[in-house]
Amino acid sequence: MQVLYEDNHLIIVYKEAGEIVQADKSGDIPLSEIVKQWLKAKYNKPGNVFLGVVHRLDRPVSGLVIFAKTSKALTRLNNMFRNGEIHKTYWAIVTRPPFEPEATLTDWLVRNERQNKSYAYNHQVPTSKKSILHYKVINQTDHYTLLEVNLMTGRHHQIRCQLSNMDCPIKGDLKYGAPRSNPDGGISLLSHRVEFVHPVSKETIRVESPLPKDNLWQAIGNI
Repeated sequence: MQVLYEDNHLIIVYKEAGEIVQADKSGDIPLSEIVKQWLKAKYNKPGNVFLGVVHRLDRPVSGLVIFAKTSKALTRLNNMFRNGEIHKTYWAIVTRPPFEPEATLTDWLVRNERQNKSYAYNHQVPTSKKSILHYKVINQTDHYTLLEVNLMTGRHHQIRCQLSNMDCPIKGDLKYGAPRSNPDGGISLLSHRVEFVHPVSKETIRVESPLPKDNLWQAIGNI
């Protein structure tokens, strides 16, 4: 586990592709529990350690995850996420270059719970939610394109679904149209940067994620 920021109220860590943020039916040890044990050992705490989950990343996604270390921070961070006061920037490696080097995408997404998948429509349909993101091309290789993505809304699998809908699936994302999987089973989507005003100190916090260790990320992401 890699800790990228910590103070009395919150901790920001790097999540590897394949890790789960919070316990689920898989029974695998979640990142939240790993962070708890790390805090318990670091501060030699005799009892239970408080740790609040304020947001999640899909299992195959890597990058930054914020946890609250106090109930005060948890309540305030939850409100900040709801109000769009925490700005998250993603990097995505896609298998085809987009038609435009920079654009705002607006789709209507419908979540299929049974398939754990979202579907995009260009108009409103029953149960759909309006979904908006902005992307720009920031680097390219012979076969792949690196996009910087900012979400205007937060929907289920939004980046994965909307990029796939414009025929630019994320590398390794078989569920959304990538031609082949990544060796580690993850997808090439990185929660790259978070920026927000600290819920207690009111200082500006800006943290960037390290790049995943595979060769493509190292080649295309070092810009």
